[in-house]
Amino acid sequence: MAAAESEVSSALCAQFLSFSAKDTAAKWLQATDLPKEVYLHLARYVPKIYCLGPNLNPQSEDLLSQLLLQAPLEWYLCGEEPSVGLAKLEQNNQPSQLCGHVFKVGEPTYSCRECAADPTCVLCMQCFLGSVHKEHRYRMTTSGGGGFCDCGDTEAWKKGPYCQKHEPNISDSSQEDPLANMSAEMIARTYNVFSIILKYAVDMLTWDKEDELPQGLEPPERGDTYYCMLFNDEVHTYEQVIYTLQKAVSCTQKEAVSFATTVDRDGRKSVRYGDFQFCEQAKSVIVRNTSRQTKPLRVQVMHSSVVAHQCFALKALTWLGHIIRYSDALRRILCQVGLQKGPEGENSLVDTLMLCDSKMWKGARNIYHQLFMSSLLMDLKYKKLFAIQFARNYERLQSDYVKDDHDREFSITDLSVQIFTVPSLARMLITEENLMTTIIRTFVDHLRHRDLQGRFQFERYTAQQAFKFRRVQSLIGDLKYVLISYPTEWTDKLRDKYLEGFDAFLELLKCMQGMDPVVRQVGQHIEMEPEWEAAFTLQMKLTHIISMMQEWCASDERVLIEAYKKCLTALTHCHSGFTDGEQPITLSMCGHSVDTIRYCVSQEKVSIHLPVSRLLAGLHVLLSKTEVAYRFPEQLPLSELSPPMLIEHPLRCLVLCAQVHAGMWRRNGFSLVNQIYYYHNVKCRVEMFDKDLIMLQAGASMMDPNHFLMIVLSRFELFHIFSSADCRKRYNRENANKDVVQQNSTLIEEMLHLIMMVVGERFSAGIGQVENCDELKREIIHQLCIRPMAHSELVKALPENENKETGMERVIDSVALFKKPGVTGRGLYELRPECAKQFNLYFHHYSRADQSKAEEAQRKLKRQNGEDSALPPPVLPPFCPLFASLVNILQCDVLLGMLGAVLQWAVEPSGGHWSESMLQRVLHLIGMALLEEQQQMESSCDDNEITFNFTLKISRPGEAPSNTPSILALLETLQNAPHLEVHKDMIRWILKMVVSIKTMRERTAAAPSSEGSGHCQEETVRDKDKAERKRKAEMARLRREKIMAQMSEMQRHFINENKELFQQSLEELDASTSASQDHSPSSWDSALVCVGPRRWRAGGGERRQVVTCILCQEEQEIRPDSRAMVLAAFVQRSTVMSKNRRRPPHIPESYDPLFMHPDLSFGAHTGSCGHIMHSHCWQRYFEAVQAKEQRRQQRLRVHTSYDVENGEFLCPLCECLSNTVIPLLPLTKTSCCIGEQPGLPLWLNTISQQIKALQSAHRKAKPTNAATTDETKAVEDYPPPEGFRLDHTPMNPYSSSIKEMLTTFGTATYKVGLKVHPNEQDPRVPIMCWGSCAYTIQSIERLLVDEEKPLFGSLPCRQDDCLRSLARFGSACWTVSCLSTVQNHFIRLLSALVPDSQVENSPCILDVDMFHLLVSLVLSYSAVHCQDSSGLSVDAAQLHFIHLVTVAHLVQILLTSVPAELTMEQESGGVEHEEEESVCLFYNTLKTLLGSSLCDVSSGWHLWHCVKAGILPFLRGAALFFHHLNGVPTPPDLHALGASEWETLCSYLCLPSNLLQLYYNHQDVFEPLLQGWCSHPGMRLCLQSPEILISFPRESNRLIELPEDYSALINQASSFTCPKSGGDKSRAPTLCLVCGTMLCSQSYCCQTELEGEDVGACTAHTFVCGAGVGIFLRVRECQVLFLAGKTKGCFYAPPYLDDYGETDQGLRRGNPLHLCRERYRKIQKLWRQHSITEEIGHAQEANQTLVGIDWQHL
Repeated sequence: MAAAESEVSSALCAQFLSFSAKDTAAKWLQATDLPKEVYLHLARYVPKIYCLGPNLNPQSEDLLSQLLLQAPLEWYLCGEEPSVGLAKLEQNNQPSQLCGHVFKVGEPTYSCRECAADPTCVLCMQCFLGSVHKEHRYRMTTSGGGGFCDCGDTEAWKKGPYCQKHEPNISDSSQEDPLANMSAEMIARTYNVFSIILKYAVDMLTWDKEDELPQGLEPPERGDTYYCMLFNDEVHTYEQVIYTLQKAVSCTQKEAVSFATTVDRDGRKSVRYGDFQFCEQAKSVIVRNTSRQTKPLRVQVMHSSVVAHQCFALKALTWLGHIIRYSDALRRILCQVGLQKGPEGENSLVDTLMLCDSKMWKGARNIYHQLFMSSLLMDLKYKKLFAIQFARNYERLQSDYVKDDHDREFSITDLSVQIFTVPSLARMLITEENLMTTIIRTFVDHLRHRDLQGRFQFERYTAQQAFKFRRVQSLIGDLKYVLISYPTEWTDKLRDKYLEGFDAFLELLKCMQGMDPVVRQVGQHIEMEPEWEAAFTLQMKLTHIISMMQEWCASDERVLIEAYKKCLTALTHCHSGFTDGEQPITLSMCGHSVDTIRYCVSQEKVSIHLPVSRLLAGLHVLLSKTEVAYRFPEQLPLSELSPPMLIEHPLRCLVLCAQVHAGMWRRNGFSLVNQIYYYHNVKCRVEMFDKDLIMLQAGASMMDPNHFLMIVLSRFELFHIFSSADCRKRYNRENANKDVVQQNSTLIEEMLHLIMMVVGERFSAGIGQVENCDELKREIIHQLCIRPMAHSELVKALPENENKETGMERVIDSVALFKKPGVTGRGLYELRPECAKQFNLYFHHYSRADQSKAEEAQRKLKRQNGEDSALPPPVLPPFCPLFASLVNILQCDVLLGMLGAVLQWAVEPSGGHWSESMLQRVLHLIGMALLEEQQQMESSCDDNEITFNFTLKISRPGEAPSNTPSILALLETLQNAPHLEVHKDMIRWILKMVVSIKTMRERTAAAPSSEGSGHCQEETVRDKDKAERKRKAEMARLRREKIMAQMSEMQRHFINENKELFQQSLEELDASTSASQDHSPSSWDSALVCVGPRRWRAGGGERRQVVTCILCQEEQEIRPDSRAMVLAAFVQRSTVMSKNRRRPPHIPESYDPLFMHPDLSFGAHTGSCGHIMHSHCWQRYFEAVQAKEQRRQQRLRVHTSYDVENGEFLCPLCECLSNTVIPLLPLTKTSCCIGEQPGLPLWLNTISQQIKALQSAHRKAKPTNAATTDETKAVEDYPPPEGFRLDHTPMNPYSSSIKEMLTTFGTATYKVGLKVHPNEQDPRVPIMCWGSCAYTIQSIERLLVDEEKPLFGSLPCRQDDCLRSLARFGSACWTVSCLSTVQNHFIRLLSALVPDSQVENSPCILDVDMFHLLVSLVLSYSAVHCQDSSGLSVDAAQLHFIHLVTVAHLVQILLTSVPAELTMEQESGGVEHEEEESVCLFYNTLKTLLGSSLCDVSSGWHLWHCVKAGILPFLRGAALFFHHLNGVPTPPDLHALGASEWETLCSYLCLPSNLLQLYYNHQDVFEPLLQGWCSHPGMRLCLQSPEILISFPRESNRLIELPEDYSALINQASSFTCPKSGGDKSRAPTLCLVCGTMLCSQSYCCQTELEGEDVGACTAHTFVCGAGVGIFLRVRECQVLFLAGKTKGCFYAPPYLDDYGETDQGLRRGNPLHLCRERYRKIQKLWRQHSITEEIGHAQEANQTLVGIDWQHL
């Protein structure tokens, strides 16, 4: 096959080479029938270029199509060399003022909240940065792909439509026709080419035959080659498609994944190539496998030539899009060709494409939509013509879309956002194409389910209908676009068409009026929860439309009047069907009577959906707001209105809510509760609850208030309670049923609340005399009265308008103060204190919970300010004239009767049929009335105007027969009632108000001289108040003093009884203080030394350490022979300090970790939470955890936050993640040195003798095979030096449980550190333990430096305990390993410093991390020392080790860390003269040994500076190590940051402060060593490749630098393509914060196999970059992701905040985000502390949903 293919291709090449585009074009110029010629050319070449086999080769296809197909077209078009011709065109072209940049998926887009005409107007990043809007309040989002930049479109922006780049030239006469500058021949040629190519492309893309081609394109020769083409649908999942493909075309999982990805991206993919039968067979398997549950996947078997032509058709469209960029003239010709009707008036090519949209595959749709955008939508003249065609086809397109299953963004209907949002186009389409009516009618036609009254019915919706309903909602979006900006100029035609649309809209609302009615369930609970969501979804979608309709009406008086009439007619029509069969009754009460109907909400049908009434309410307010009601009363049907009819349905709705609150509808299930919730919810309330209230206000303002209240009482089913003559008494006695009493109480409360709202809600412009911003301020004030809130919470609590704006920013600063956040939390707004007086406890948008929180908060505030706790009603603005009569409700007889009744019940509370909140509401109403009266008196100029005299009415007692006391009298009685303590303040406030109003009345009545008396009266009341308060305070003080006296008496008593106990503890205290004084450093003659023979030693008392087990609470002393005590610990691999992340991972089986490389490319870090247990308690606990885990696995298949199989558990006390335990060990007893210890030369000599003896002993112990015996004899037995007993087996000092724990921790460190299976016999176990100890100390030392903390005294005790245990464990772990193994390690370690002929391949000193070497030498030496009884002390050995290693480290630093060029000479003034001289001398010695590889440095100061800085981390680490190992107290100078650190450290470590003295004091020993180090073969290699040298001090690693502005990151991510699937945009680009790599996360394409499991890109990256731990930023979600291993992860707050101090995870709010350095530092600190895994553990424990996520796929 391959051979045949190559022959074909070579033949092709010969043919192609002889081809000349120029000649072909010349031939075409002469042709008579051009279309036929071009088609012949295409028929001949297209099948030879495209689709030649199973594996497509896009590179060569593109190249050949450019040469053979596009080049001749371009030659023909230009009439000359295309590159020249096109360049000329481009030069003559005026650059367009429209940007038109089409957005990629995930690209940042910007919209200006102040200047954009609507939220769909966006700018690309380049235009935004060059525009005025970046100084405004802008919103940033990521594009879903497909829209384009609106820069340069004057209709999209209220101001600043151009960025600097697209600013129009003043000289530019852009009005002229772009074709004017082009020659006629060229126009004709272009026209020919475009019409042929566009027709060809349209024909091919809309072609539906699989086996033949359009006329003129039949191929010259035709083979039996077919493709089996699989198409995308939105029904089947990835998994189903992958599984099916593996069965059908027998491919691997990887190939199937790649097929599925391509199908999903491009919409289709050929999955098999071959003859017809072969492809047909695959098709049948796919169809059979996918048709079980749903419709099958769409598969076609297509002839290869058809596929080839379709591929070229797409290429041709792309080519057209590319060519028209050169010139506006070409663009205009293409538009002309596309929109031209056929000769017999057939559809234009553009129409054909649009109408076949839903038949095409994704890839084809995308390409032709892009072409439309870059041609039709960029040419203003043709945009208009295209809009008209689009509107004409609108109904067809939408119907196709509803049947199609692709997402909206792949449908041509999505272009509506580009057309309808242009106000001029939208209005033109309304007037000329009647667009508004079309959209609404199309929408109503798609919702066919109706009941008998013609209302929508959403019950029993099938899945298919629900899907359709979801898709139909996009029509509402289109209607919103059309209405989004209301007209300022109206024409008669626009009025007519708008009102026609308004009629259609009313028809839609009539279908919703009364839908989903409910009936109260009595007796048993409802069986099936009824469907309610669809109706509310519809309501929510229409909310903004209804508001915008009202805005349109408000902008023109004639339209408003007509709309009002139409709406009223519609409502009357709805009502005529409602009131049948409801019998009329007459109600009478307090001397008034009213005719109404009998209707019980609790028995009849009632619906919460009343859009027609609510629209009328909105229009009614507009009549008042625009003053139409006062200027043209004759044109309005106000006199014909029937107020009872208007209020009937809204009132029923409000009563329904009250009854649900009272618990009367419990048996109706959750669906009703949810409906009530949404009715009040901020998303719906503007067009639901608020409008119902307005309708009640409108009705009540046109009725007698007494009649209104009687109807309200009747609907609340409370009329019988209040209407009887002696209701004040009788109500208490009747109705023994407790439930009914409870319900009635709640209903009365709700009804009183409703009356308050009807009278008090005046903050909508048109009802009260207020501005729009007053309503908003009031909303914000009441939200902040509950508690201080973040910006986002406030935004959620306020209703949004159609532009997604709440308008809050304009007013927030006048009512609130902003407090910035700290490192956690978010910024909060707090209410300004002077705004608190506007607080209304009965604010109509409070839920019950909000109300009680606000009440508590406000009372608390008043108490803090020392005021009384009354919360009187706030002062209200006056009503507009149309609603002015509402205030009379407050003084009408019926209300006064009701208030009196409630007060009377409160006076005699024995009946228990009243509630405190009822009384509270009554007091509030009385307060409202008094304030109203006061305001009327203050604002009135003449006394005859005041019609409101509430004070008179409440002072009058009842009529003769019953003689009930007046309301005022009742209040005075209640003021002293003991059971009403809470309300006293409020009652007092009311009485005070009454007094002051009466005074005002008298003052207006009498002469003005009587002012004083008024004051006097007020003052007396005030004085009484003060006195009362003072008395209370005094009482409280006395009470407090008495209690305190009692308490101190009790204490004294207790101490007397337990005297001896106290005596003991006091003595202990004394002893401990005196002990600490003896040992205080000042009283020692020598300084503290932590290493060497002179080191400080602990007395017996200080060695004792007693601890308590957290599990059994027993205390125990830590001794080597007692039961083991352990610390919970967590060992993890770490690369936090790595200087080389590119080092390939080692092979665990063969890797030798003895020497750590200075790049610390990975280490094992041990951390602990510091909690101590007995080892046996811990083992019991861990076994229980294991057993529980096995049981759980059988029950549920989810992970826990810890992995028991890997030995993980949570600390029983703090739930910190742990995976092993460290045994606690006592200080090892060391004998004080007897006699003089040997100096370095003598000691080295002894040690080397001991080593030789050990080596020969080890050799003897090994079984030797015959071949090597003769050699062995040659090496004579080396006699051990005196006092070194090889046969002496040391006694293990530890108890069995401690030995077991030593093994446990050692094995765990080995297992985790090397990623191997545990094996306690492995020789590498002790090495890993020493390494972990050294690595942990190094990482803690770096942390302290980074946080600028002193070396000692600033660590939390859990880290102190952990380091102490690690160091002591290290010195003991040889006791459980094979002695000769550890001795061997020691021999090899020492050979790195003291070359030894017996040890092969010891490393070069530049390849060894010296601190690791020091720790390992010190800890492994015990295994040699245990066989030595010659009196050498361990301390002397430790001292010599640190001296040796320090000198080696000095050499290391001088070879690697001295910079070549010196910036400036700096003299130290001779302070460190000696040091500088010796360092120069030493450096020169090194130079002579190494020759030219070292640079010249003459400045001693500079060298000494480098040495000091480089070696300091090593010395600090050594100090930490020896402090914990030997238990030596720390010098006070190291407890603070200070200048004396160097000297203190050197003396603490028993080193001279001029370190070079170490070398010069024993030059005879060190010189040969130095020569040995420098002559090591590795030395030259290292020095010749400086890029791998590590210089000291090692810089701490940081997380990567992040940009200040988040959009820079989004931009970077939007241009990031998935590395695997060529050029495809990554869906979840994720940035590694450790190394800065961008990854394609959470997608099939980038999964890799890791340890036999498929993992996502991030998880795979953690194992390369972070040893299994990773910190990532998910760029599109603006979320930090922590990963650890494969099963653990959590999300963490990102370090980016908006101006309000909040993060925006998911980029939902779109506020500009900026980097918060403190928060980023906090994440960095977590990483440096190795706390990421712990953080994940805590997060997963706190939030169980995190456990279920498949972290490994991210």
